[in-house]
Amino acid sequence: MCNCNILYLVLLLCSFSLRCNAVQSDIDCLISIKQSLEDPLNLLNSTWKFDNQTEGFICKFAGIQCWHPDETKVLSITLSNMGLIGTFPRGIQNCTSLTSLDLSSNELYGTIPLDISILIGYVVDVDLSSNQFSGAIPSNIANCSFLNVLKLDNNKLEGLIPPEICSLCRLKTFNVANNMLTGPVPNFVNATFPAECYANNPGLCGSPLELCVTERALNLYNIFIKGFVTGWSFSTLLGIYLFFFSLPNVKKMLLWIKKRTKLMVIDGNEWCQREEVNNDTKILELEKIVTRMSFMELSKATLNFSQDNEIGNGMLGKVYKALVPNGWTVAIKRLHVSEDLEEEFVSEITTLGSLRHPNLVPLIGFCSERDERLLVYKYMPNGNLHEWLHSTEDKARLLDFALRVKIVIGVAKALAWLHDGGNFHVVHSNISTKCILLDENFNPKLSNFWEATLAKTNVIDSNLSLLPIVESLDFTTYTKDVYQFGVVLLELLTRKESYQLSCLSLNLSSSSFASPLDVDTLLLGQGFDNMVLQLLELASDCMKFIPDQRPTMQQVYQTVAAIAQVHDQTGDPEIKLHLD
Repeated sequence: MCNCNILYLVLLLCSFSLRCNAVQSDIDCLISIKQSLEDPLNLLNSTWKFDNQTEGFICKFAGIQCWHPDETKVLSITLSNMGLIGTFPRGIQNCTSLTSLDLSSNELYGTIPLDISILIGYVVDVDLSSNQFSGAIPSNIANCSFLNVLKLDNNKLEGLIPPEICSLCRLKTFNVANNMLTGPVPNFVNATFPAECYANNPGLCGSPLELCVTERALNLYNIFIKGFVTGWSFSTLLGIYLFFFSLPNVKKMLLWIKKRTKLMVIDGNEWCQREEVNNDTKILELEKIVTRMSFMELSKATLNFSQDNEIGNGMLGKVYKALVPNGWTVAIKRLHVSEDLEEEFVSEITTLGSLRHPNLVPLIGFCSERDERLLVYKYMPNGNLHEWLHSTEDKARLLDFALRVKIVIGVAKALAWLHDGGNFHVVHSNISTKCILLDENFNPKLSNFWEATLAKTNVIDSNLSLLPIVESLDFTTYTKDVYQFGVVLLELLTRKESYQLSCLSLNLSSSSFASPLDVDTLLLGQGFDNMVLQLLELASDCMKFIPDQRPTMQQVYQTVAAIAQVHDQTGDPEIKLHLD
């Protein structure tokens, strides 16, 4: 009897464990979706609350239907016409019981993931219509063998409809109208779809549309063979007919092919206006982290990388401001053509693409075609901090003390999070005012993660597997970021260039500013002199010659936030921080 009770208890615990894992997986799924999509209408933010995790709480979310109202297990996600902006939410793969997905009539862009079947392998109904999706329809979608409904109409999809899609024997509804698709219409196993399901794709051909050029040529060939068998004299007449009437058709066919394979010349190289599919294993892995974009798509957005669109030129390449089809303004970094930059390219994607924090610049896409390597970021309208400090006196004057403190706090918070993020530890290794970007509200965003070092922890994101990962980071490695933060802080307070500051010996007293560290005159006499002194002392601590004597970034953040709270006389709500 006792053994039976123990067995029952073990089975009950196993059942409970599996249930908890499934529940947490679905919660993680919705958290990921919310974090990856912009919600300008505030429809998700107003109902998707994760602070009260009672049984079945996610079933009350807008657009979510569960298998049972009291069970935290997502059956369908319907987020149609909610004004959502972003790429296809990859976190959806954590909704392991999902059978229906409707993301139609939003502002989603980028490519449909090449590994789509891994993300939604058991889904029956998929509606991605009326968005801004571009690139090719991935052949991997044929592995979604349970599909009954597939709606991809009213997007900007290009290339062929993959022939593998014909094997979807359960498909009852299929629509790709109003795209830019080319090539033959597939012959499905158990269904046929009317012409309106393929309408307004000028390059599509075959039943139920007009015959493809190859089909017409085949019909002519059959006529010729029959004529030849009937008799030589008749075939001679047929040959004459073909010479005078079909030769123009052949010319038309060649012109049609040339027209459909439009070429553009960019920097002396010919590019097909269709996306060049790259199935390299590394690229497929990177696409699991960040959306892959086509070179032609980015070229068009920058007016063929026009100098008028150029907004920066750095060590890795040039940066262009661009407007992508969904209306977003982005910054596109086009790396210099060099094999030496491949490691930096991969590092930026795998590190920054895997991290989400309010003070990190969002990486929203990448491109890897031929020798071209491009990174696509959310555009930061106020440029970088270095420009505000060192370009003109007028710009520096606009950067008042309250804004400078706000920037210091944001950068410190981001670095503290990177150094001690729980499941990961990242050292940036390249902190400077040039890599601190400012959004429309002067919130700081760290960028340039191509020199970052990642430490191995007990739990690590598989997306980071392409990075060289060290077993652990010693204290000295972290202090490199601390030192560089001290230089940034000093640069903010003095408006001196970093090269003038990094070699200085700091000897500050509590009563005066030590020469040659003359504080920016724009900051003096504003009622914050005592606070300026405290921040200078903190910069001095961060820049101590012996690394072990420097504070941790968590200590730096706590100190900066405490100074700001005690001395805040600005009225700026951003300065009144919660020490979280």
